[in-house]
Amino acid sequence: MEVVKIVLLVIQGLISVAFVFLVATQTSKNEGFGTIGVQTPANFKGMPGYEERMQQYTRNLAIAWFAVALLVALAYR
Repeated sequence: MEVVKIVLLVIQGLISVAFVFLVATQTSKNEGFGTIGVQTPANFKGMPGYEERMQQYTRNLAIAWFAVALLVALAYR
């Protein structure tokens, strides 16, 4: 059981580092208050652009981190 705990903590650490890296590399939009609620399409012919892919990766990593955090909590219970 100790090996499982260590593996889960290592996985959570790696996901945390990747999550911080993705958040740090995303560009800020700097749109201001004039465009609240207005979204401009940033994709071309239905293909996601860089920002959309980064948001998807960040969302997926956040979900994975939360799932691993739950597993770690259950393992240490």
